[in-house]
Amino acid sequence: MNKIISEIVVSLVMIGFVFTATAGKKPLKVYILAGQSNMEGHAAVATFDYTGGDKTYASLLKKMRGTDGKPKICEKVWISYFTGTKTFGEGFGQLTAGYGSRSNPAKDGGKIGPEFTFGITMEEATNEPILIIKTAWGGKSLHTDFRSPSAGPYELNAWQLKNYPKQQGHGIPKNLEQWKIDKKAATGVYYRMMIKHVKHVLSDIKRVYPAYDERQGYKVSGFAWFQGFNDMVASHEYPRNGSKPGRYELYSKLLAHFIRDVRKELDVPKMPFVIGVMGVGGIKEKPDYFRQAMAAPAAFPEFKGNVVAVETSPFWDATLGVIDAKFGEIRQMSYFLRSKHKNHANKDGKMTKEEQQVYLKNFRAKLISPKEEILQQQGRSNAGYHYLGCAKTMALIGKAFADSLLEMSKK
Repeated sequence: MNKIISEIVVSLVMIGFVFTATAGKKPLKVYILAGQSNMEGHAAVATFDYTGGDKTYASLLKKMRGTDGKPKICEKVWISYFTGTKTFGEGFGQLTAGYGSRSNPAKDGGKIGPEFTFGITMEEATNEPILIIKTAWGGKSLHTDFRSPSAGPYELNAWQLKNYPKQQGHGIPKNLEQWKIDKKAATGVYYRMMIKHVKHVLSDIKRVYPAYDERQGYKVSGFAWFQGFNDMVASHEYPRNGSKPGRYELYSKLLAHFIRDVRKELDVPKMPFVIGVMGVGGIKEKPDYFRQAMAAPAAFPEFKGNVVAVETSPFWDATLGVIDAKFGEIRQMSYFLRSKHKNHANKDGKMTKEEQQVYLKNFRAKLISPKEEILQQQGRSNAGYHYLGCAKTMALIGKAFADSLLEMSKK
């Protein structure tokens, strides 16, 4: 009898020891990042130095690098990144640069998206273990690809019902019935892949984060959404002939459904949610109705205090933007020379290819200064719709997403 009592006492002591060892630890914080190409991230690591060219951001660049000068490897932040075009796959490991856009999902793509400084900011602010689950694919819409269950099936609007049966081209399907079948099959595919991957990672966290302590548990602590370009340019789903201020009202409704559905799927009713509002081109003087529609759900009463719209237009690099516009003029001049456009140097078509090249070279030299040529090489690695592939811009966006989620968590 005494032996049994002794064994019980020892067991209780051991349980107490385990409880004491884990009681001080907080649950693993899990953050989900999702969207399209700008959530993928097209900022080349080679543009890091440009960030330090502005003294204002020198401290940010310092955080982005380790003591060896290479991109920082976070000690307490791990990431699982699910992406791909025709072939889907996952890359995972400790967070560092290289988890931006990838041609091979499992291999370092040499680029960053918002995830890099998002994780760095979270690690610095909490000093706790963090897991980022990122799912992103370029060229995907909310009206179809990411359409969530409560939004219902894709439906033709009044403009489509009127024009699609005419089969006049300009993006109008030639075989409407087959198009409807294909559209139904495509609706919600990427939403479902996103949710499936998140649940897959959460079902076996140690596979991705080896140091994860199951007794410690985890908490889904926030979601960042960065998408919109394909909806912005969708002239059929959001017809131009409608009232301009309300043209993109559907996007606001679809995004509200999306927020409700991901919270329901993950069983986190008030999960902090960040909407990354598209900011390509920088701050605009005139109202941007799409940006307004993106931000709108944050003002819905049901989302008060737990959904925030983060404007990314202030992070657009104005200097690179001006230079990019000049390169646009050069491309346009090249087209005019080839097409013998009226009121331009080769309007009579007599210039040879060599003469056109010389003309274009001189045109470029007059338009772009040597300093601008250097800045272009240092800071830009992609197109304007990808924020010029500027690491400084992506770094500021990632930090802003993290700061907003941290602020919501405090409240």
